[in-house]
Amino acid sequence: MQQYLLTSSGRIIITMILALLATGAQAQFRRVITYQTVVGGNRIVDKEAFTFDSVDEEPHFPGGDGAMMKFINRERRYPAEAFDAGVQGRVLCSFIVNSDGSISNAEVLRGVEDSLNREALRIIGRMPRWVAGKIGESKVPVYCILAIPFRL
Repeated sequence: MQQYLLTSSGRIIITMILALLATGAQAQFRRVITYQTVVGGNRIVDKEAFTFDSVDEEPHFPGGDGAMMKFINRERRYPAEAFDAGVQGRVLCSFIVNSDGSISNAEVLRGVEDSLNREALRIIGRMPRWVAGKIGESKVPVYCILAIPFRL
């Protein structure tokens, strides 16, 4: 019976390959959202919605990034308490662009100050429907991250 000896570089390569395979399997779905709908008396319809972060066609704001920045600049209202305190920065937000283009599940990932965080979420909530992301020909919900800048 033969025995095989792995050198330290061989172990490192195998570890890297296993790590890449493990992360590749997790990268397709960002979250799984499940819910139940009750219809009528005792009839329950189970539905599952998957939110993707890797798609064939990314969702985008109608008119592109330039139109989105114009929208943000037009909608942004600098909160008085942040203005008076001289607070500025970028609020990093996440949200889901649903298959119909609507936005849901907006939240602050990395905030600056409470009033700026609330304003960033207000702006995202006022956005028009986006052009939905696609996998093949199917429109799918997509997890997105957006930084909203606040500069004095």
